Amino acid sequence: MGQILTCVSPIDGSVFAEREAVSQAVAFESVARACAAQAEWAARPLAERVALVQAGVAAVGEMNDDIVPELAGMMGRPVRYGGEFGGFNERASHMAGIAETALADIAVGEDETFRRYIRRVPLGVVLVVAPWNYPYMTAINTVAPALIAGNTVVLKHATQTLLVGERMARAFQSVGIPADVFQNLFLDHDTTSALIAGNAFDFVNFTGSVSGGQAMERAAAGTFTGVGTELGGKDPGYVMEDADLDAAVETLIDGAMFNSGQCCCGIERIYVHESLFEAFVAKAVAIVKGYKLGNPLDPDTTLGPMASLRFADMVRMQVAEALADGAVAHIETFAEDDGGTYLTPQILTNVSHDMRVMREESFGPVVGIMPVKDDDEAIRLMNDSDFGLTASLWTRDIDRAAAVGDRIETGTVFMNRADYLDPGLCWTGCKQTGRGGGLSVIGYHNLTRPKSYHLKKVTT
Repeated sequence: MGQILTCVSPIDGSVFAEREAVSQAVAFESVARACAAQAEWAARPLAERVALVQAGVAAVGEMNDDIVPELAGMMGRPVRYGGEFGGFNERASHMAGIAETALADIAVGEDETFRRYIRRVPLGVVLVVAPWNYPYMTAINTVAPALIAGNTVVLKHATQTLLVGERMARAFQSVGIPADVFQNLFLDHDTTSALIAGNAFDFVNFTGSVSGGQAMERAAAGTFTGVGTELGGKDPGYVMEDADLDAAVETLIDGAMFNSGQCCCGIERIYVHESLFEAFVAKAVAIVKGYKLGNPLDPDTTLGPMASLRFADMVRMQVAEALADGAVAHIETFAEDDGGTYLTPQILTNVSHDMRVMREESFGPVVGIMPVKDDDEAIRLMNDSDFGLTASLWTRDIDRAAAVGDRIETGTVFMNRADYLDPGLCWTGCKQTGRGGGLSVIGYHNLTRPKSYHLKKVTT
């Protein structure tokens, strides 16, 4: 019997779902079927692949009434927010809409002697290793364009959201995508590593922790398998003296606290011009004090539990260390804070970059806020990080935002918004956040390879 993968609900600590991981032999056989099915899938007209993927996305949407409470049970997001189908559909629809242009041949030139062009061809079998925090949206970032481009896909989902891959595969297969073209596999870590090391895949896309990304790269060492990663983050916000203060507070605090702070591009540190600092903190504290922490199945709950006790304990440890080093906490412990997965959201001031809470990923409902005197100080602090996913800049001056953005070490620069993934832009990072890029035209480039054609005509 294989390893049992167990999803423990953060709501009450009960076992929500269990699945048996497949053996290595079964896993290799499954991937071999995906490899065998790939050429026929790629030979289908692009328009047909696009239509089938769009139908699969719609089939997931038809499950949404069941998916929303299921997500609450697996990872704790309140049902009041309605799940992920809006973003899931937006991302897939955008990639479907640009497919013909993004995958079109690049004409280099033709005359009476030669025809030359570059074609984008699929890589083959793509492994998608998806995380639990936004399990549908993060998966579709790669699943949709990979399938549209002519690859076959094997999806391995995080154990915390064990049922997501199963639902996606069932939905996509129900509309006519062959079972071998899009598979969900329940894999343990050892089998996943064995598959990658065994050169079973042509590309691996991983979203998760830095240590997880390192494990993927170690497994792929020497195989020449491409590995795309989106790993940790410590995303900053910077509020300049000319910012719309109310909009900045509302958006940045929501970016820090939504989904209990468990967002890839969530705001984890905020730098505010000293002239606005006290007002910003006061407004932020008022917002957070208004949250309702509780059971995510209750429609009145605005802040659910963290996905696991381990994650909550890490945040509590960071906060406790910061307080011991002189930080000031502005939120009294909520009555619903049980010392377990239900965690009081926290705003900290009098913080510094000597504290872990300002340097290491928290991935929870806590944010440190520091005053700064000018752009140079803010840029220095924003860049003082091992991570680089997004930064959120608040100003009325778009040229100033662009100039500051040019100096920030990050994958995305937001102005007057935060915590949003625009599928028309490349989703990418730098430093320990990882490498590669998803969505946009570049997402297609990363899921295909260029193939050059130099065709000499017979002229006699």
